[in-house]
Amino acid sequence: KGFKVEVYASGMPNARSLALGDKGTVFVGSRLQDKVYAIVDKGGKREVKIIASGLYRPNGVAFKNGTLYIAELSQISKIEGIEDKLDNPPKPTVILDGLPKDEAHGWKYLAIGPDNKLYFEIGQPCNNCLPAEGYGTMRRVNLDGSGMETIAQGIRHTVGFDWHPVSKEMYFTDNSRDWMSEDLPNDELNRMTKV
Repeated sequence: KGFKVEVYASGMPNARSLALGDKGTVFVGSRLQDKVYAIVDKGGKREVKIIASGLYRPNGVAFKNGTLYIAELSQISKIEGIEDKLDNPPKPTVILDGLPKDEAHGWKYLAIGPDNKLYFEIGQPCNNCLPAEGYGTMRRVNLDGSGMETIAQGIRHTVGFDWHPVSKEMYFTDNSRDWMSEDLPNDELNRMTKV
């Protein structure tokens, strides 16, 4: 009661992740398409613009101080001052590359933590295995892509995370293995108390 569902905007195939800009622009990433979109509200009418294309699995999007960050399968890039350039956006600038290119659980969720760092995951490259070192991890980097560090291990694949506004504890999902049964194993919501 008190809630309703309605179409906010359409025309963005495989919309997956959202980020809100300072000026109200909604940025949309896609796990399967090669594009990142911007939704602009002009007098109650919403318009969808393509702001980047030719990307590979640009699932993760995050926004901070006028800059849009985009996480593709194997790299992270940024577009500075994007809300002032929606009609003629520049090509994204890569700030971190060389991430694994494994398709299985390779698409990234991206968010900026209370410490002003970019957080993302490196999922397991398989359904259920003991992956090589570096996989199944949560990582963070500075906003310029430097200083990468692993902050957690043993995460099969997270598709969303956020921080408690007061305690700054990080909460993240973890999708469990497939093909075991219809009901098990359960997916998880986890809490990380120290980052």
